Amino acid sequence: MQSRLSPYAWVCFSMCVGVMGTALASPLYPLYQQAWGLQPSHITQIFVTYMLGALISLLFLGRLTNRFGFLKVLRIGLIIMTVGVIGSAMAWNAISLGVCRFIIGLASGLITTSASVGMTQLNNKGDLQRAAATTSLTIAFGFGLGPVVGGLMAQWVPHPLLTSYLPPIALSFLGIYALFQIKLPATSEPSSSDAPRLSFKDVLPSISQPRKPFLYHYALGCMAAFSAFGMFSLFAAMAPSFMARMVPWHGPAISGLSIGVILFLSAGIQLIARPYATKSVAVVGFFALTATNALLIFNSFAASTALFVLCVMSMACGHALCNLAGMSIVNKVSKPANRTGLLSTYLVVGYVGTIIPILGMGWLSDHIGLTGALIGFCTCLGLLTTSLGLLCLRARVLPIPRN
Repeated sequence: MQSRLSPYAWVCFSMCVGVMGTALASPLYPLYQQAWGLQPSHITQIFVTYMLGALISLLFLGRLTNRFGFLKVLRIGLIIMTVGVIGSAMAWNAISLGVCRFIIGLASGLITTSASVGMTQLNNKGDLQRAAATTSLTIAFGFGLGPVVGGLMAQWVPHPLLTSYLPPIALSFLGIYALFQIKLPATSEPSSSDAPRLSFKDVLPSISQPRKPFLYHYALGCMAAFSAFGMFSLFAAMAPSFMARMVPWHGPAISGLSIGVILFLSAGIQLIARPYATKSVAVVGFFALTATNALLIFNSFAASTALFVLCVMSMACGHALCNLAGMSIVNKVSKPANRTGLLSTYLVVGYVGTIIPILGMGWLSDHIGLTGALIGFCTCLGLLTTSLGLLCLRARVLPIPRN
């Protein structure tokens, strides 16, 4: 196996498979809602349990990649992910599904951090912009593949709450096998014989910040993740519900494809935008998210399929450019010694952006209805992204690092 694909390729594959398992449940939420009699707030709470698991993983387990090396942590993360996905297929109520989603979140934090570090280390061309784009592209593609596969399986395969999980389970086993077959150069991983024993310090919160001259840029990069993650959480958790009011087609396949299209387009846009200046990418990304929020508010009343398609395009653009800009900023302001900590902090901010707004959206949906909650969500996030875009316009250009 080692001769056919490089370690870099298998790390990319493992990250893609890992995040595929995290997003697969999105088009299944209406089926769970119908089968178990759930409220909108219950759906957002189940969605958020995954994010809480990822947040805890990033806060308390972020140092493990530096301590044990990215490959060992990636193996463990993918194994835990597989356990969580298998548990999701066997879930019988909201609590059991929430526990499995929490396990998946823990694994997601380990996979995302370790694989991102691994892809940077194994990037033999030394192009940090290329590494950032490849990382963001792989995450976007994996997230997109999950809801597409889940939605298509749920639409036409019997017992969808069980069978929809079979493809990622099979791919996860392949990824686990591959990760145990590849060999890395001796300098790529710390020596287990020389490393000290695991201590309490290794699991303390690993929030980091860059040097003061780069703190402003890093904050904008983190807020790019906050905005992109928060906007995507709206589609991932609630799109199957609000799409019924905006487009004439319904079902898990339609909602899964809409989420997948956003992320597939996001992956393609990131590939195209890689050569452009990070500042320009960030500015356009923030304003694209502003446009997405405005289009969603307007379409809450117009119920136009054409406007919803335009909204999906704008969302894909904003998601792509904000994630690409954020990852590029992390790579530019970090050194090998603090890259894991800065990446973990960046992802923590992103997951906080997913948790808080969508919980508020679910609570408002129970009390004032889905349309009112959607308008409130989009108004707040639209004002935030507009402000961030204007701040980006005033920021000085970061120099290209040479590591």
